[in-house]
Amino acid sequence: MSRVIHFEVPTSDSAASVKFYENVLGWKIMRWEGPTEYYLVETGPDGEPGINGGLGGAANEFKGTVNTVGVDDIDAVLKKVIENGGQIVMPRDEIPGVGLLAYVREPGGAVIGLMQSFPGSGM
Repeated sequence: MSRVIHFEVPTSDSAASVKFYENVLGWKIMRWEGPTEYYLVETGPDGEPGINGGLGGAANEFKGTVNTVGVDDIDAVLKKVIENGGQIVMPRDEIPGVGLLAYVREPGGAVIGLMQSFPGSGM
C-alpha cells in the first residue's frame, strides 16, 4: 500500500509564504539546496503523526496543493495509471539525491505526485 509522504504548496511569493506559515502555523522552513527555488517544510517532530512538505513551484500549473505518494516502482505505477484511466501530466524525472518523481492526473481530475525514493534519501 502506498502512502502520502509529501505535500507541495505552490506559491508566487516565496518570501511571503514562508513568513506566513512560520508565523501562523509554527512550521520550520528552509531553502532547498537544489537547482530550483524550493523550500522544505517541517510541520512537526519526526515520530509524530503528519507529513512534511515543500513550498515552491511558482504557482504550479496544477493550481493547488499536490500530495505526493511514495511508491516502490514508479515505472510499474505509471503503467497502472494509464491502464486505469489516468494520465501522466509530468513524466518521470530524477531529483538528484532524492529519487524519481512524476505527476499524474486521476480520472476525476486530481493531480498527485509519485515518488520512488533513492535508498538512504530519507524520503
